[in-house]
Amino acid sequence: MVDLAAEPGCPINALHLGAGALTLARYIQAMRPGSAQYAVELERELLDFVLQKLPMPAGTALTTHIGDARDALAELPAHVRFDVVILDIFSGPEAPAHIACREFYEEAAARLSPRGVLIVNVGDEAALTLVRSQVAALRQAMPDVAAFAETGMFAGRYPGNIVLVGTRSPWPSEWTTELLARGPHPASILTGVDLDRITGHAFPKG
Repeated sequence: MVDLAAEPGCPINALHLGAGALTLARYIQAMRPGSAQYAVELERELLDFVLQKLPMPAGTALTTHIGDARDALAELPAHVRFDVVILDIFSGPEAPAHIACREFYEEAAARLSPRGVLIVNVGDEAALTLVRSQVAALRQAMPDVAAFAETGMFAGRYPGNIVLVGTRSPWPSEWTTELLARGPHPASILTGVDLDRITGHAFPKG
């Protein structure tokens, strides 16, 4: 999704909510030199360890912040906007309630540039309870939503990850083509009425 967020090689502004090992931040720096990035991580020890053992490449413009994702989002300067906001903190049904909600997604969407996308990595159990609730919340906050994963994940038979993407305009059909070509194989992308299949029904916006 990051590859599709702007023209290849073009620098972007990226916000990582859940920094982990800063893997995507490294990827963005490698593929889009000159990008401005901001990373939020709740666990100071993790971020310190990562930066000590795996320093960022020279020239990386990365600002790190220790704290809660929603609090950090609110503390950003009012004028700052991002082409990509990546949320990667969900690892099962017991997700933080103040983040796994429509209000949080509305606040994150307000930080997007006109071309910006909100990418949410949802780790869930086989029942996909969290995925269903997050599709509903994201649909209420953004004009369009897509779900992307290995095809078998949508059957709800085993735990794993589904990536949700909120866009400020209708989902481009060419993005579906691009993502399916990149894998995993087989993969599926659900949008519109197809996405209703995992939520059980359509969720109105607003």
